[in-house]
Amino acid sequence: MSNFIHKEGNQYVNYASVLVMAGLIILTVFPGIFSIILFIALFILLVFILYFFRNPLRPTQHKGEYDILCPADGEVVVIEKVLESEYFNEEKWQISIFMSPLNVHVNRVPISGKILYYKYHPGKYLVAWHPKSSTENERNTIVLETHQQQKILLRQIAGAMARRIVCYKTIPGDPVQQGEDLGFIKFGSRVDIYLPLDAKILVSKGQKVKGNIDVVANLG
Repeated sequence: MSNFIHKEGNQYVNYASVLVMAGLIILTVFPGIFSIILFIALFILLVFILYFFRNPLRPTQHKGEYDILCPADGEVVVIEKVLESEYFNEEKWQISIFMSPLNVHVNRVPISGKILYYKYHPGKYLVAWHPKSSTENERNTIVLETHQQQKILLRQIAGAMARRIVCYKTIPGDPVQQGEDLGFIKFGSRVDIYLPLDAKILVSKGQKVKGNIDVVANLG
């Protein structure tokens, strides 16, 4: 597949393409209204899968060294101060971005630095905007340290439809570059960012944001 389709979608696209070909054969051998409906339904499924796993080219534009780029496309559903209890055990800004099935689902590294911590948590599949989804749903927690020794936490959270979270940055000590792929969440999900209290928040609740384009906060 080209870069238009994310690598996580290759298997799904291949399966759907085989089904469309099978539907075309059925339509050719057994023409009729049922075969037409079946072929159209399979073709729509293929189009949806291609759309869902799209991976638009978004080169990282030059940003300030303290800027936190948006890690995902979607809508900002939470901006609040909370006690982050898994890693920091202190109050942090929480910014949550909800990704609907129509959003690009590639997750991207918001700032350059290195991995400090990674942990996968099995869990429930509450709807992604549920207040308890951050602590009870299946999720990945990743802590990054910037080149200025500032720490931020990202959490990939499965939603009611999401059944697989993929994270490529899991080894403590490994360097990360702003804008590169962090992971992928399949079929509806959410990403939480936890930032220091002195961070300047640059987005608002309800705002539509795009990964690797919008700046959600500044740590300077």
